[in-house]
Amino acid sequence: MATIRNAHTVWNGTLMEGSGQTTLDSSGLGTYDVTWKARSEDANGKTSPEELIAAAHSACFSMAFSNGLAEAGYTATEITTKAAVDFVPGKGIQTSKLTVTAKVPGISEDEFQKIADGAKAGCPVSQALAGITITLDATLEA
Repeated sequence: MATIRNAHTVWNGTLMEGSGQTTLDSSGLGTYDVTWKARSEDANGKTSPEELIAAAHSACFSMAFSNGLAEAGYTATEITTKAAVDFVPGKGIQTSKLTVTAKVPGISEDEFQKIADGAKAGCPVSQALAGITITLDATLEA
């Protein structure tokens, strides 16, 4: 059975001068201001679709990587994933750059990289972003 999560946005005005609020309905975690300027220039305390996608991608990759490690018999003591999603006005989202550092006792560098690459490909958010370039920089910490 599928799990469905909901959010909604109320927008007022034109694209360039208007503003909106995006609410995370399923979790009830809050309502966040959005504007074109925050999306295409500086955030200034507001969010954007790209920031929300970056949050989703970093969380999804971390979960997929943790699962891949477990399937190979490893348990990470810590995984830190950053996602940088770019937006080019007039062209849209072009890339998502994943940067992960992890502490995984007993794993070789080669196996670590193989499992990280598999997580990048297998993460459902990566699959949803299949039309863009996704890069991965994975570092195994001692």
